[in-house]
Amino acid sequence: MSWDRFVVLHTRVEAELARSLQRGHGLGLSEYRALAELAEAPGGELRMQELSGALGLNQSSVTRLAARLEGAGLTRRNLCVDDRRGVYTVITDGGRARLAEAMPTYERSLVAALERANADPALSPLIAVVRGS
Repeated sequence: MSWDRFVVLHTRVEAELARSLQRGHGLGLSEYRALAELAEAPGGELRMQELSGALGLNQSSVTRLAARLEGAGLTRRNLCVDDRRGVYTVITDGGRARLAEAMPTYERSLVAALERANADPALSPLIAVVRGS
């Protein structure tokens, strides 16, 4: 398995997911993933540092991402009661609803992108690994 082939597979799948989410739900891929992380978090909230780590984004990128989500009414910010410097991002009911609408699109797009990639003989061994077969 070559790292370069993995990068090609990753890039293809991410591009397909991003297009589908943007076209169908007006969400970027990072926005979708942030909503998914928040929805799974206890109380639907994460500190900005935790969200940054979960998404693999730097602090500045997560701050801009959180501002976009908040501007769209999908999240809100909350100050930490124990440490006023700490800021939480909290998913709203609207964020949960948008995530629920987008989730089937994400899943269908993932399956379709993997199927297309599986047709490429250079990538099909990676698909078998991803699928656990």
